Amino acid sequence: MSGEAPIRVSEIFGPTIQGEGVLIGEPTVFVRSGGCDYRCVWCDTLHAVDPSFRDEWRPLSPEAIWQEVERLSGGRPLTVSLSGGNPAIQPFGPLIARGRAAGYGFALETQGSVARDWFAELETLVLSPKPPSSGMATDWSALDACLAAAGAKPRVVLKFVVFDEADYAFAKAAAARHPALPVFLQPGNPVEAVRSGSESADLPAMMDRMRWLVEQTLADGWFAPRILPQLHALIWGHRKGI
Repeated sequence: MSGEAPIRVSEIFGPTIQGEGVLIGEPTVFVRSGGCDYRCVWCDTLHAVDPSFRDEWRPLSPEAIWQEVERLSGGRPLTVSLSGGNPAIQPFGPLIARGRAAGYGFALETQGSVARDWFAELETLVLSPKPPSSGMATDWSALDACLAAAGAKPRVVLKFVVFDEADYAFAKAAAARHPALPVFLQPGNPVEAVRSGSESADLPAMMDRMRWLVEQTLADGWFAPRILPQLHALIWGHRKGI
């Protein structure tokens, strides 16, 4: 529809599997937006965050994005994952309305810093507050506003990236603030491999951190979280468009 605000897009790709969190393993088409209000020190998608990549981001209309999603999916309704960067800073509402009318479902992951009224039209909202190792501070009132915007409709879960004991303590305390929400923990990937764009992940380092995280939660008797790796990193490494 003419007059709709364009969306800054870093990449559109798929179908592939969702590599992490509550939808892990699910066939998905990804729409990765460009731009973020955070600068996490271990960010694994700098090409969708750092303004130095701005020239690679395309301002696309919701209809143009939708045509590409339909082409990639062969017109078969799949989950469409809105990612970034922080996709919440982009005007995704019209795209979601267009896709839902065609039978597609939408999932979004955000740090919970920006609330949007169209969160209520999602099937899945993943709130991923960033832990101390990120170098960022969480605004809990903003995250609460995201929950309020979502309301009762979408499935809302918490996901935490954990690199060390401080991150683990952060995740545990944050989860206690919202005991009704399912919790997913993900061991952080070695920053060097991510930044290099290596086509092979540092599997020993990833598994060491995974084992530590499993042992820590079990020793604490914290049985609520599901602990999962980044499946796409295990399979394809850290290439773009996967």
